[in-house]
Amino acid sequence: MTRALLCTVVSVAGTVLIWDSSAPAQGRDATPVLTAAREALGGDRNLTAVKTFLASGRMRQIRGDNMVPVEFEIACELPDKYVRRDEFPAQDIAPVVNGFRGEEMIGASKTTREEFARLSLGVFAAATAAFPLTFTYAAEAQAPEGKADVLAASGPANFAARFLVQQETHMPVMLIWQAPALPGRGGRGDAGAGRGTPPPPVEHRQYYADYRAVNGSVKWPFRIRHAVAGTTIEEMTFDRVTVNAKIDPKKFEALK
Repeated sequence: MTRALLCTVVSVAGTVLIWDSSAPAQGRDATPVLTAAREALGGDRNLTAVKTFLASGRMRQIRGDNMVPVEFEIACELPDKYVRRDEFPAQDIAPVVNGFRGEEMIGASKTTREEFARLSLGVFAAATAAFPLTFTYAAEAQAPEGKADVLAASGPANFAARFLVQQETHMPVMLIWQAPALPGRGGRGDAGAGRGTPPPPVEHRQYYADYRAVNGSVKWPFRIRHAVAGTTIEEMTFDRVTVNAKIDPKKFEALK
């Protein structure tokens, strides 16, 4: 990966947020923010009518100094069936499949439900029964795109994040959370940590962008970017999204 490309990635990922402490959060309710966001995404009636979705596209992942192209497919049958299949056309390795079916896990990833919850927030501005969340109003933030309402989201397995909804458009724009960095995924996985000491948490940001209408009723973020400590490590571009299509049940079968 060239130095020029690295600099571009860092500058794009480095969105500055200013938390507005003069805007009191006490007494403010998260519900109107979520209601307005769901209306902007297509309306509660249309979003509730989504029972399945099938999405595919391309992804770029940064691993160390290399940018790895990935082709992905996501299949979901709400409320509790989800699977993502990643293929690596430039590498001679087997596809990676992770997901869940009810309480049964598919694949080896332990963070698939959290991944599903982060996608659900950008698509539905809501949680699902598979990973329920509680929301409280936290603050206002000032970003280059304008003011945003900041909601604190908490859920199972110590899930905690800040969900940002732009005030003018009511569209979801970002999710922020803290997690230990992984070696080779942001370059800070073991810096300053001794042997046997877990790496310190770093800031993760997921950006939702390029919303487009799907099936003429709901809006979907066709570009999702994930940055760690200010550096983009993954960018997903959706090529095709279909809602309420019949999905082959075999996609949700646990790997043998």
